[in-house]
Amino acid sequence: MTQAHPYDAHIRALYGQFIDGWNRRSGAAVAAGFADDGDIIGFDGSHHRGRLSIAADLRQVFAGHQTPAYVGLIRSVRPVAQGVAVLLAHAGMIPPDSSDLDPDLNTVQTLVAVDEGGRWKISLFQSTPAAWHQHPEAREALTQELRGLLAPQ
Repeated sequence: MTQAHPYDAHIRALYGQFIDGWNRRSGAAVAAGFADDGDIIGFDGSHHRGRLSIAADLRQVFAGHQTPAYVGLIRSVRPVAQGVAVLLAHAGMIPPDSSDLDPDLNTVQTLVAVDEGGRWKISLFQSTPAAWHQHPEAREALTQELRGLLAPQ
C-alpha cells in the first residue's frame, strides 16, 4: 500500500481550487494554484507555461469558448520525493448545453505539486483523454461513478 502524503489535504485542496476555478471560467482562479513556472497540458494537447501565461491564455479560452464543467474524483495522492507529490484523478465533463456528462470527454488528470517554502503549488497539471478503446466497460463504469457525484436534477 502506498503511504499517504503528510500534506494530503493541502494537495487535494489545490485540485479542488483548480476544478472550482475552471468551472467558474476564471483564468486567474485556475492559475492561482500554480507555481510561477508551472505547466498545464490540456485535454487537447495544448501547453501553457508559467502562472501568468496560464491565467492570460485561459482568460482567452474562457472568453472565446463555452468550456464544459469538470466533475472530478481524486484517486490518490502520494509522495514522490521530498517536497513533491503526485495527485491522480478521474474527471468527467458536462457540456454547457447539458446537465449530464459526455463520456467522450472523460479524462485522467495528473497534478504534480511542489512545496515552495510551506506553500504547495501546482508544478504540472495534465489531462489525458480516458477513451479506453479496448475497455468500453471501464469507460462506462467511470461515467456511472462520476454521474453519482452530480447533484440530483
